[in-house]
Amino acid sequence: MNQHPQLLEAALFSAVHPLSVSDLKKLMRDASTGEVRAALDELREHYDQEGHGVELVEVADGFQIMTRPEHAEAIADARIVFRPRKLSRAALESLAVIAYRQPVSRGEIEDVRGVSADGVLRMLLDREFIQVAGRADGLGRPLLYGTTAKFLELLGLSEISALPQLEEFSVALRPPSEVGEP
Repeated sequence: MNQHPQLLEAALFSAVHPLSVSDLKKLMRDASTGEVRAALDELREHYDQEGHGVELVEVADGFQIMTRPEHAEAIADARIVFRPRKLSRAALESLAVIAYRQPVSRGEIEDVRGVSADGVLRMLLDREFIQVAGRADGLGRPLLYGTTAKFLELLGLSEISALPQLEEFSVALRPPSEVGEP
């Protein structure tokens, strides 16, 4: 492995959050975007071919070194890694509505969930999983909400289009006897 992948590896290892190509390009001052991506590919191949316990993953518009999925359960069971607080059912429901309908107003979230969303929205804003994405044109010009890169990072996604399609849920939620029926 030459110097560029090693430099990127050091930066990715040190970073708390995913680093974008433009962040990594600052390390390789004279390198093109293509050269940075080539160095990332070389690093990814190194981890894959050498059988490392970590992998290079593209997530939330950036790259991050992460534990391989086959080792995650053992590490979680050992409780040696800090885990952020879990989200409540109300927070997960609200995040799902926002992710699939964004930009969406508080009123629309409440219509879908059937309960007030004020506290949940405040918590999601504080934890930076959602952001104000503008204002609606309707009466009172309510705030519109959308997801953030931190939301993508939470789910391990590179972009919002990587979310499962709603049609996939309807099949997954059917009783086994109905799967395959039209």
